[in-house]
Amino acid sequence: MLIQFNFKNFKSFRDDATLDLSATKISEFNDRVIELGNEKLLPVAAIFGANASGKSNIQQAFSYMVYYVMRSFAFGGDADEKKNKSEFMQPTPFLFDSTSIEAPSTFEVYFIGDEKEKYKQYNYGFSVDKKGICEEWLNVCAKSARGKFKSIFYKNRESNELDLKGLPKKAHDNIKTALQNETLIVSLGAKLKIEKLKYIRDWFLKHEMADFGDSFENLFLSRYTPEGFSDDESVRKKVVNYFSSFDNSIIGFKVEKLKDDEDDNEHLKINTVHKLINSDETVTLPLQEESAGTLKMFALYPSLQEVMETGGVLFVDELNSRLHPLLVRNFLINFLDPTINKNHAQIIFTTYDSWTLSNLRRDEVWFTEKDNDGISSLYSLADIVDEDGQKIRKDENYEKNYLLGKYGAIPKLKSLKEVEDI
Repeated sequence: MLIQFNFKNFKSFRDDATLDLSATKISEFNDRVIELGNEKLLPVAAIFGANASGKSNIQQAFSYMVYYVMRSFAFGGDADEKKNKSEFMQPTPFLFDSTSIEAPSTFEVYFIGDEKEKYKQYNYGFSVDKKGICEEWLNVCAKSARGKFKSIFYKNRESNELDLKGLPKKAHDNIKTALQNETLIVSLGAKLKIEKLKYIRDWFLKHEMADFGDSFENLFLSRYTPEGFSDDESVRKKVVNYFSSFDNSIIGFKVEKLKDDEDDNEHLKINTVHKLINSDETVTLPLQEESAGTLKMFALYPSLQEVMETGGVLFVDELNSRLHPLLVRNFLINFLDPTINKNHAQIIFTTYDSWTLSNLRRDEVWFTEKDNDGISSLYSLADIVDEDGQKIRKDENYEKNYLLGKYGAIPKLKSLKEVEDI
């Protein structure tokens, strides 16, 4: 499970930002706290904020880290080699001051392994700039060590340091020979089948991203089907059961495989099956003619199933878009109910839906706010204190107080008249 995600100098976040999924010592909804090893963790984190406050940039920062870990073994090499490899993708730093533009971007996670790993904690991170990897580190802490981390490896480009003491000695020469400026040791090590590094790489492979604020990705997700959907009736039945939790009008799917005459690629024609009123007969509709909400729930299903099976993190930008608040709540129950979420999957999502606030713990609620210099910050409802130094009480009306601006992270509105007079 993810314990903490830290990042710095990425898009609107110039300074250090931390998203912490550790449960604090508060009393509400204690039944949803997951205990692993010495940690008490949360399955949900919701990020609220005004438009352009930086919410989506948190999802993009996490997505970048996952992408880089999965793909960097293919980066690097000379010009001829690069023709057949993935292109190195530099992250976008904070662009509104000269120092940050040239500074590296940093990404770091703390996570806890599963029972097979004896609930070891891992700390992994890297810094990257336009030249490639500046720094990379991996540390581990045994359950019995209680916070005392031991280094597995450390690399620093500036000091020309490469310490691999926590890795098998027979792998040292292979890593030193094959390592490129743009390549992560974790990615390369996984490719070289070094077990410790493969475990870290595979942890990142568990995670799913969904950006419903991106029109192109939205279209792709709406056409993405669960594995086995086209051939396995039992898979389609599971999808029907999923839909029946919010819409029982869909009783089945009919799938037809078609080939494009031009490129001979196969694609699917999907129809939903509905029952006629007062009849045992059925009627079919093209899936794309279903409501926007139904299409979004269909798009969410493959990622939901994946993280439920692997215990990964589902990071969704604009979860509430096109969905009724009760539908969002119904979707979140998959993560909040321990009888359903047996593998400790987590969901992190951005939203504008203030109604959701009343269904969350204070430490599950996060806000983003952007200052006059364009710098975003990230903070938790559990950490806010009022003018008297008192923390937010659990019996407060979070939704009302948020919309009144008590917690910040709301749009700073002006009338058109005020804008004209500036």
